[in-house]
Amino acid sequence: MTHLPAHRSSSYAPRRRSGALRSAPLVVAVACVLALLGASTAGAAEAPVGLGTATSFAVLAGAGITNTGATTITGDIGTFPTTSQTGFGTVVQTGVNHAGDAVTQQAKIDLVTAFDDAAGRGPVTAAVPVDLAGQVLTPGVYGNGTIELSGALTLDAQGDPDAVFVFQAASTLITASASTVTIINGGATTACNIFWKVGSSATLGSGSSFVGTVMAQASISMNSSAVVEGRVLARTGAVTMINNTITNTGCTALPTTPPTTAPVTTPVTTPGGGSGGDTGTTVPGGAAAPPGLDRTLAFTGTDPRLAILGGATLLAGAALLVASRTGRRAVRG
Repeated sequence: MTHLPAHRSSSYAPRRRSGALRSAPLVVAVACVLALLGASTAGAAEAPVGLGTATSFAVLAGAGITNTGATTITGDIGTFPTTSQTGFGTVVQTGVNHAGDAVTQQAKIDLVTAFDDAAGRGPVTAAVPVDLAGQVLTPGVYGNGTIELSGALTLDAQGDPDAVFVFQAASTLITASASTVTIINGGATTACNIFWKVGSSATLGSGSSFVGTVMAQASISMNSSAVVEGRVLARTGAVTMINNTITNTGCTALPTTPPTTAPVTTPVTTPGGGSGGDTGTTVPGGAAAPPGLDRTLAFTGTDPRLAILGGATLLAGAALLVASRTGRRAVRG
């Protein structure tokens, strides 16, 4: 039997050991990087929709505000370009009635930006049925062509007072009589971060209890005794109230994204009566500034794992370099 020389057989062992030394730190480094990325992704959350100067408004309309009966409003109100307000002799308001002043006009511009922001959120977190009754939803983005509510909807904030819910109705939002939206595991300001983007008009049923900011392209109608914790903001149509309670929770204003295109200096003229085009493109003073659309993700907090994993990754890389040099010296030896 032929035997390999001792010096040749012994040369294989260091080579195999050096290969193992080179591979182990690489595996550790890759694992740390993947874990680091996973931790970063886990910390990301949907950012609130910035309403800008529309934040303080409980009721904002484009074609007037109409009220019947005893209605209570906590928050500012305004309407533009149609500035008519009827039935306000029985309205009890805590806030400022801006009518059609410059504050209202700027709020309408910011509403357009916020509406476009909410419309652009996605992809949707999960597919939801047209009727949200019986659903228990966690923070995220939800959409359908039409959104309805025939019973109880529960929004679970999962212990995060800053949890954000965005609902996108391509067409209408319709809630039935006595339907309810309830927040659980949230905080006093959770209602501030619930947004309903409605592609046409919204109708809230009699005696219904609703939570969040309704941003409708056209009109918003509140039937008798409907209650809203949040805001009803209509871009081009009217807001109709009947013995309602609307309470703006007093959220802190978030900045809107500035326009990404150069302002247009040509004034936009809207016919009287509220039947004209979208007033969101007209700024006080006659200049038009189409709102830009931008969205960012916010981080809900600093994850201590990031620093640990980052340090582990650097150490693994250093170990890889040392092992590589040691392996080369072993092979040469």
